[in-house]
Amino acid sequence: MTVEISARDIGLLREFQKLTPYNSSITERTRPTNFAESHHAALWSLYSLEARTTLNELGLPYGRKSKAIAPPHGEFSHRDYLRGVIDADGSVGYTSKGFPFVSLTTASTAIATYLGHYAQEVTGAERLIKRNTRDDIYNVLHTMETAQKLAAHLYYPNCLSLDRKRTAADSLTAWIRPAHMRAAYTRRRWTEQEDRVLLELNSSTASAEQLGRTELSCQMRLWRLRTGQVPLPSDQ
Repeated sequence: MTVEISARDIGLLREFQKLTPYNSSITERTRPTNFAESHHAALWSLYSLEARTTLNELGLPYGRKSKAIAPPHGEFSHRDYLRGVIDADGSVGYTSKGFPFVSLTTASTAIATYLGHYAQEVTGAERLIKRNTRDDIYNVLHTMETAQKLAAHLYYPNCLSLDRKRTAADSLTAWIRPAHMRAAYTRRRWTEQEDRVLLELNSSTASAEQLGRTELSCQMRLWRLRTGQVPLPSDQ
């Protein structure tokens, strides 16, 4: 198994080498790539059959992995695993307009879905996970306060990560939403009591006025209750 990264990040490979209970080697090479005529890279090579078999049993496939890769089987550190994914194939920083962002580009449905679910648990924000039509890959993007929360969660103090990604993540904490910018939307969850009122009134207009919600929100919730897409209140 070989991991190749930019030579400027060779220190991270040395940390991996210290943590891995198998013999491994770190070498450097310079080669042309699609992005540069001369790319200086560092390679960490792990030849132990036992180590490679263990990784495969945990879910790391042999051969091409771009679409087949998925989170490990069994118990693992979700936060640290996802930080590694962002380190490898994601971006952290500021957009051209100066807004914080955390993004991931991946061809794997399992990884894109995993990030979407995990980020929702951390930030409360939902993202539609869908391949783009141009190159058939996923571009999962979080911005503003959502990006701040996710970056702070993944890149905690003294975590093992690319220094430049950790520095970028730390810098996001300095952003403050401008006074003229509309406040970030916070999803208001439906309660059982609100569902009872909605079913009793059986009117999106009357419910909106009593519950302090929009008529469209009440209309959609009533439809979901009637069609069984969400559970009825416990006493119904």
